[in-house]
Amino acid sequence: MLSNHRRTFLYSLCLLLFLVLLFIGVGRHPPGAAPATTFAPIGRLDQSTYRAMDDIRSVVLSGVARALNVIGGGYVTIPIRAVVSLWLAFRRRWRALGAWVLTWVAAEVLLTGAKAFFHRGRPPNELVATTGYSFPSGHAVAAAATAVALVLVLMAPGARRRKWEALAVLFAFVMAFSRVYLNAHWLSDVVAGVLLGTGVALGSAALATEVRDVAMRMRGSPVRAGTPPEARAGTPP
Repeated sequence: MLSNHRRTFLYSLCLLLFLVLLFIGVGRHPPGAAPATTFAPIGRLDQSTYRAMDDIRSVVLSGVARALNVIGGGYVTIPIRAVVSLWLAFRRRWRALGAWVLTWVAAEVLLTGAKAFFHRGRPPNELVATTGYSFPSGHAVAAAATAVALVLVLMAPGARRRKWEALAVLFAFVMAFSRVYLNAHWLSDVVAGVLLGTGVALGSAALATEVRDVAMRMRGSPVRAGTPPEARAGTPP
């Protein structure tokens, strides 16, 4: 699943560090004060981006954004989680299954806790139905976590996977933009969502690989750094 999980873990830590800095910059304010932030430039950027969306609205963009609203919701993401989990279990890819499940558990716990703590109000005049608080964006978290985790657990390391990793990140940002376009979230909401989803997906994969390495050492099969355990153990990734 990962050929250098410790480097991946470092990437995850960097993303989550940026997320913590954004959490501090946004801060906790009354819902009605949104988009007020502790670090004022973030709030000003949120407000100016919200206003800029009116200048680019079109029938085509609105249709795409509304479609993404459905794709990023629970009616799509929950079945995907279940199907991928069953397939990985059927193929006995336990490390990948562990990373996949951990991604969703960690992402949901962190997302729910952050929304409850920051209780940030949403932008006015939403173009789609919304529920709950605004920060971070649940759609952005789900898009980033799903896209990145899918690539990590379903594809072997290499040049081909790097292309799909780039597409996964692109999809996450397109989903994030659609949430701002629909007035469902402020810009900082979706940035936080992408950081959280991507950071958790990478960290979960790295942790699952570390657990796999430790288990192999306990069985008397030392793992060389940078060498996929599957290549030597003869087991699926």
